[in-house]
Amino acid sequence: MAVCVAVIAKENYPLYIRSIPTENELKFHYMVHTSLDVVDEKISAMGKALVDQRELYLGLLYPTEDYKVYGYVTNSKVKFVMVVDSSNTALRDNEIRSMFRKLHNSYTDVMCNPFYNPGDRIQSRAFDGMVTSMMIQVC
Repeated sequence: MAVCVAVIAKENYPLYIRSIPTENELKFHYMVHTSLDVVDEKISAMGKALVDQRELYLGLLYPTEDYKVYGYVTNSKVKFVMVVDSSNTALRDNEIRSMFRKLHNSYTDVMCNPFYNPGDRIQSRAFDGMVTSMMIQVC
């Protein structure tokens, strides 16, 4: 089950972080921010290898004993980080990809809102509802 979803700006500050359960929120914030180093390494390695630029999914960033951290980066260098419970072995890589695609589409809808200032924290109820439904759906 997805326990944390984060949207990180190009300059590495959080635009949106949502975690379930909330008692471990600080732990998930730490995991998201430590994963940014791995994201930067993978992005720089992709640039050198001249890999297909349409591949935005970074895959498994790093596993811990209890959780797995996955990453995704947009063309505008906005990063999506998802922390998934390791006990859910039924969750496959293609399901994680589709979750990131749904997150990216919802993020695009937020960016298209004329009342949203790029770089501000995401406070959209529609985006928050989509993230919540995605976390509950995977449970």
